[in-house]
Order: sequence, then structure tokens, then C-alpha cells
Amino acid sequence: MGTRTTKPHPVLVPWPAQGHVNPVMRLAVLLHSRGFHITFVHTVFNYNHLIRSNGPDSVNGLPGFRFETIPDGTPPPSNPDATQDVPLVCDSLRKNCQAPFKELLDRLNNNASPPDLPPVSCIIADGVMNFAIRAAEALGVLGPDPSC
Repeated sequence: MGTRTTKPHPVLVPWPAQGHVNPVMRLAVLLHSRGFHITFVHTVFNYNHLIRSNGPDSVNGLPGFRFETIPDGTPPPSNPDATQDVPLVCDSLRKNCQAPFKELLDRLNNNASPPDLPPVSCIIADGVMNFAIRAAEALGVLGPDPSC
């Protein structure tokens, strides 16, 4: 069994809209270039849309850069390429995402994770993604950590 690394490991959680995902992705790439291990969290809807639009290789992370998903709690749309109903997504994220996000953080911090996966050191979330802050508080992973 290997030892886990101590690289800074932020988990980035953008609001699931292009104008939020793109700048958070730029931040993730910048942090990764500085030696950080990155976990970038998409909603299942956005992740699937990204794969349909850009192909499955678009989500193949680099070493130390991984993508994870959480459900947004909305029903699947009849047209998977349609824009989601923003008020519905807002309400659903607020009501349904804390538990799946907390489970993701638990999994990332679990010793069963790959040995090269450092424990989560902080959460970087869009301000409206309140569930991320609540889940981080519940696990004692508050940000920004001095290592981030």
C-alpha cells in the first residue's frame, strides 16, 4: 500500500453554466500547472453534454487532474442538448446536491482511493453553490487552506 501524497488538492465546483465553468476551468488549469492535484466537479447533465459536444477524450484528465460528477437532481430533459430550466436547476441544486457532494468528498478522502490521490485540502466553489460549503464544513474541509 502506497502513501498518499501531500500535494494541495482543491475540489472546484462551478455553477453548471458555460460562463461559470470556463473561468473555473481556467483556474483549475493554472493551479494544476503549479503542481496542485485537481478535482473538477461537473453536474451529470453538463458532463454528458461535454462528452456529446467534444467527444469522450475531452474529459480524459492529465495526471493529477480528474473530473467527477454529481447529479443536479433534475429530471432528464427530453432533448439532452437543450438548455436546462435555470430556476429548476437553482432550486434542485440547493435541495439535492449536498449529500452527493459530501459522498464525493468522502470517497476522495477515503484511504481506498488511489495512493497518488492526496486528501482534499480545500473547496473552491461558485458562490451560489452553497451545498459545497455546507458539505465541506460537515467534513472539516474548509477553504482556503494555507496549502491552497
